[in-house]
Amino acid sequence: MTTTTALNRVERACTQLARDGHPVTFTAVANLTGISRSTLYRDPTLRGVIDANRRQAATGGDIAALTDEIATLRTALQVLADKVRRHEEQLRRLTTQKR
Repeated sequence: MTTTTALNRVERACTQLARDGHPVTFTAVANLTGISRSTLYRDPTLRGVIDANRRQAATGGDIAALTDEIATLRTALQVLADKVRRHEEQLRRLTTQKR
């Protein structure tokens, strides 16, 4: 479970790295925060903050890059939604067969 303190430390470290022109990496964040890399990878909230900062640094934060990222995320979401629909249908069929 993410603590507010850990989340604040990770956010500050990401901001500091970006401001200083350094790449936002799990190793760099771990060094600045004192939080282990394995914890940063395992905790979905902390990992999400780092990944978001990495993407923002990689894209430079410009509108065209954000538009491309949104399109990519929409496509990924559609693929996942289709997979969920297929699994729900399989479950309905299996449940019907059991009766």
